[in-house]
Amino acid sequence: MTSLVVPGQPLGPVSAYIPGTGVHVFNGQIIASLVGQVVTNPAVQNPSSTTTTTTPSHTTPPTISVLKPVLTTDEETNATLLPDVSSTVLCRITRINARQATASIFIVNDHICGDEFQGVIRVQDVRLTEVDKVKIFNSFRPGDIVRAKVISLGDQSNYYLSTASNELGVIMADSEMGDPMYPINWKEMKSTRTGVVEERKVAKPF
Repeated sequence: MTSLVVPGQPLGPVSAYIPGTGVHVFNGQIIASLVGQVVTNPAVQNPSSTTTTTTPSHTTPPTISVLKPVLTTDEETNATLLPDVSSTVLCRITRINARQATASIFIVNDHICGDEFQGVIRVQDVRLTEVDKVKIFNSFRPGDIVRAKVISLGDQSNYYLSTASNELGVIMADSEMGDPMYPINWKEMKSTRTGVVEERKVAKPF
């Protein structure tokens, strides 16, 4: 299986590609909307409707899409791989409280997990600076997709995760109204429809 792209990852300019499925456009860039593999359909040259040779033909740019990967027989042997210390994971926040956020891990080092594993992001592991000021409710919300790193195997039921790095944190989130949001700085995301700003621990885009 080739390397996966994740939500929020730039794939190319709209001047060079036509957006297909699994992507959206933001600031002139085509952005991945889901975890998957990039598929590019080649450019198509459309001959001119006239019969003269002086009129150039028109070329339709290639279409770029992100498709959910399908595990093959060989890849299924990796479906039981376990997160290890220093593994980079993608996880979905399932619940939060004042002390930690609980998450379901579904990607480990660019490989899809056969089974989802549970991890927790403790309040002291959200960011590197001003740890005493961190509030879980201002960092994550249930449903957020988060890029994190495994820092401990934890107990029998949870892996301990950290987002205490610039490239780690929320990479995809919906607003309270259910609209997709995009990052505007390291601690805020903005609704694509209403413009409402919400706080998050935002991962630095690729």
